[in-house]
Amino acid sequence: MNDDLTVPELQRRLAEFAAARNWQPFHTPKNLASALSVEAGELLEIFQWLTPEQAAAVMTDPDTAHRVRDEVADVLAYLLQLCTVLEVEPLRALAEKIERNESRFPAA
Repeated sequence: MNDDLTVPELQRRLAEFAAARNWQPFHTPKNLASALSVEAGELLEIFQWLTPEQAAAVMTDPDTAHRVRDEVADVLAYLLQLCTVLEVEPLRALAEKIERNESRFPAA
């Protein structure tokens, strides 16, 4: 695996993966947003009935850690695909949101 991955590189790889399988017709904004929500729910399911202490230690169990990483990857994949379809630059969008939040919620 390449540790120097970039967001555009990952988006390109996801687009190529979908294109090779002729999945682009299904990658509408609505479908991708729905899939993103489902995958976020699957991530939440891992933590659903855990105490705060158990949740904080979730990565210490190799099987659970693997499930968490897989669900995080699924959430990120659908988010990046949605950003590609909508032509949103995810890092720029996040930076702009952080700036707005810093103005809305100034530190004491």
